[in-house]
Amino acid sequence: MAKVALQTLSTQQSRGFEAVRQVALVVGASLFVALCARITIPLPFTPVPLTVQNFGVLLVGLMLGSKRGFAALALYLAEGAIGMPVFNPTGMGGVAQLLHGATSGFLLAYPLVAWIAGYVMEHGRKSFARAAVGGLLGEIVLFTSGLAWLAVLTHSVAQAFRWGFYWFMFAEIIKVMMAAGIAAQWQRRPGASH
Repeated sequence: MAKVALQTLSTQQSRGFEAVRQVALVVGASLFVALCARITIPLPFTPVPLTVQNFGVLLVGLMLGSKRGFAALALYLAEGAIGMPVFNPTGMGGVAQLLHGATSGFLLAYPLVAWIAGYVMEHGRKSFARAAVGGLLGEIVLFTSGLAWLAVLTHSVAQAFRWGFYWFMFAEIIKVMMAAGIAAQWQRRPGASH
């Protein structure tokens, strides 16, 4: 009887530790994206800054997977909405930046972008090519959402592309390749689950 009670207690403690570990990963990932958002270069010809934030979103999705990646980025948006300084520093901040700023469409897509990148990475051999495809699909969703919002904001599809697309493509390719390289390398380490 005592042996069964000890095994049950040990199992419950193990589950509790795992739950704390998962929460810590999600919170840490949201803070990682917030740090990436601090690396921002304002561009004089567009209200959309060049930022490392998108790299952070892709890396979180690729590394944590679809569910935890989605949760981390949903938490990130909640942190920003309540006024924590997690969004890029050139914006309005808070819920205004999330719902009314030039970057709103990009920000609101982040949980879905992380989910897509993570989903692709979870389903198949965890290679650089798979990570790059996941990142590319995430970027397509990101820019579709961001440009759609800019088109609504400016009443012009052409202006949306001028503000939110042309100036960013080279940097986004680099971000996708870097995130894919880091994620694929991480999966190759000894002890990684394949």
